[in-house]
Amino acid sequence: MGDRGRIIFFQILFGLVGLVYLGQLFALQVIDDSFKELANDNVIRKLTTFPTRGLVYDRNKELIVTNEPVYDILVTPRLVKNIDTTKFCTLLDIDKETFEKNLAKATRYSRYRPSNFIKQISKEQYAQFQEYLFQFKGFYPQVRTIRKYPFANASHVLGYIGEVSDRHINKEDSYYQLGDYIGLTGIEKEYELNLRGEKGFRYIMVDVHNREQGEFDAGNRDQPSKAGREINLTLDIKLQQYGEQLMQNKKGSIVAINPKNGEVLAMVSNPTYDPNLLNGRERGNNFSILSNDTLKPLFNRAIQAKYIPGSTFKPLVALIALQEGAIYANKYFKCGGSYRMGNMVKRCSHDHKSAGNVPVAIKESCNPYFWQTFRALIEGNENRSPDQALQVFNNYLYQFGLGKQLGIDLPNEAIGNVHRPEQFDRTYGEGRWGATTIISLAIGQGEMELTTLQMANMMTIIANRGYYYPPHLVRPIPSDTTKYQFYTSPNSVSVNKEHFETVIKGLDKVGKRLVEIYKFTDIEGLDIAGKTGTADNPHGEPHSLFSCFAPKDNPEIAVAVIVENSGFGARYAAPIAGLMIEQYLNKQISERGKWIEEKVLEMNFINPKEEDEAANE
Repeated sequence: MGDRGRIIFFQILFGLVGLVYLGQLFALQVIDDSFKELANDNVIRKLTTFPTRGLVYDRNKELIVTNEPVYDILVTPRLVKNIDTTKFCTLLDIDKETFEKNLAKATRYSRYRPSNFIKQISKEQYAQFQEYLFQFKGFYPQVRTIRKYPFANASHVLGYIGEVSDRHINKEDSYYQLGDYIGLTGIEKEYELNLRGEKGFRYIMVDVHNREQGEFDAGNRDQPSKAGREINLTLDIKLQQYGEQLMQNKKGSIVAINPKNGEVLAMVSNPTYDPNLLNGRERGNNFSILSNDTLKPLFNRAIQAKYIPGSTFKPLVALIALQEGAIYANKYFKCGGSYRMGNMVKRCSHDHKSAGNVPVAIKESCNPYFWQTFRALIEGNENRSPDQALQVFNNYLYQFGLGKQLGIDLPNEAIGNVHRPEQFDRTYGEGRWGATTIISLAIGQGEMELTTLQMANMMTIIANRGYYYPPHLVRPIPSDTTKYQFYTSPNSVSVNKEHFETVIKGLDKVGKRLVEIYKFTDIEGLDIAGKTGTADNPHGEPHSLFSCFAPKDNPEIAVAVIVENSGFGARYAAPIAGLMIEQYLNKQISERGKWIEEKVLEMNFINPKEEDEAANE
């Protein structure tokens, strides 16, 4: 093609492009005058219609999270002229300083685009304001919904929503705009994409007095919003309520799991708060109060706090030692009240006869038995160095979900602490440590730290004789294939079933002993198998622990309880676990269990002086 041909080609091309633009302009200005009207802010207004967030139900279809309407008042600053600010402020219960500050903020954002002026006024207040809205040119309402919690429980599980930050808005292809709300914690955050729905919009006609005149184009150009998807929790809200009641005036947590499928039946963290406090116009003030509370009510102790497990860890040590052949079921270790390791003498914290087998050692919680068991594990195999033996030991712990996240569908799950051989190398020097150096691990002390969720899941594995489903709080949604596959696929541990039966005999003896000594609970059919623990605490009184499952031979529930700064596990954590099991399996507390319930409710470890004063009255 010559130069003249190229010139003609480009002339034709530019001519065609010009014709396209002229055609579009003609269509906009002549054929469809409605778009011309859309350009006039005084005639047509485009409003976002916000979807209602998905409802949340418990496992029994109790509605535990719903929505209620509130109104935002938006402003377009360039349209605000000659309004009665005194009347405006009176109707919305704000002062003139707030009015001027909010208008200045909106102006900085844009004089021409609408933005939030006042958020979340109630429908009652809006009804009063609406009557005079025509007097306040430049202001108009926008309806949205906020969360409402019929049960003021499970706040750490449910989480809360809040206004989006810049990092949410600045994402590519972001759904969110200034003033939108998003799940920030709990399942509100974890299932945000399911719960949020899809925004829509509508066009309305307004006159020069800011009064709505009806739909534009009979609503044909509107796009309705789509409500968020409802989700079904695995929680039993009645059991959750009961657990929170039992934990009043105590610091600690409860986790209850259905071993058959990994569904979390209750997750209690105390101190807690009413989730309704983080809604509405007072949300900011309430959040500040909760954030500054020294009892940390916003902190989810069930999955974020790390605890020394104490004697609740001993059944796992026994399982690993049995599987590795370091001991056998009827192994005898002498306990004379103490155990000498080189120049060190460690005393047994329990008064009992020497244990002739593993079940009795678990029942008596014999420290020397487990020190010697652990020593056989770490130093009893001549083909392994201590660091190699510890790595083998740790590999079993990882299979049981320790030292890593279990993957529960909540943000910020802690991994606990399983110390690796190289960490001990850095502390003591490579090749300069052995079983006696780290012997405290044998009884769940020292560097070992677990979450309450991990302790409950450990009991789930024992209850199932060797496997578990990852614990979760929302019934798996088949369309969410990744989560569905993860939560419905069992994980097995490499310990033979026969060894679980040996350990369970010991846990059964613990349950029966609690009935005998503490009148723990003796309800037919409960048949609780468990292990107490008393964990050292460098910041005060020891923590009381108990982890268990029931019934022993066909388990339906596994529970772990931690009561901080309260002392012996048998006296405090165990009764709470027993009551939770009875409530879940029998749906009520028997007359025989009422006196235990009364004692538990009287326990006060946050303000013990109040308990003392009540006892003296």
